[in-house]
Amino acid sequence: MESRAKFLGHPLHQQLIAFPLGLLGMAVIFDIISFATQNTIWTNIAFYMIGAGIVTGLLAAVFGLVDWIAIPNGTRAKSVGLMHGLGNVVVVVAFLASFYLRWPDPIGASTLAYVCSFVGFIIALFTGWLGGELVDRLGVGVDDGAHLDAPSSLSSRSATPRHRPAA
Repeated sequence: MESRAKFLGHPLHQQLIAFPLGLLGMAVIFDIISFATQNTIWTNIAFYMIGAGIVTGLLAAVFGLVDWIAIPNGTRAKSVGLMHGLGNVVVVVAFLASFYLRWPDPIGASTLAYVCSFVGFIIALFTGWLGGELVDRLGVGVDDGAHLDAPSSLSSRSATPRHRPAA
């Protein structure tokens, strides 16, 4: 099932998710480094990464919703996509809570701020797996004619071969 929202021939949602996953994941890693080194500069950096991760997560969600709406009802992909999307809402809310709790003093983050981030990260591992399930197993966001010798998405040629190679 091809994506409804594309940029240069590729699904926008799949392009954008790298940003919140990377930013929010690195924020947690920087918090861990801060604990290990007792150097609060890492917690300060994590604060800004969380803010950027929230913004990019919301942007990615818009295009994920566009693709989810296009999935036919009654399919496994529709229910997996719903769990993926709702789970990611929980992830963003957890990191938003962490960001809010850090706001008055990003360097002196409370224990609850860290817990929110760590819980959000753990949930993101599961929702990321669900996203992989959608693309890799269920073919959501994959060009209908995808194959190993398909032409570039920047060409005007269809990916659907005239004569499908034998399996």
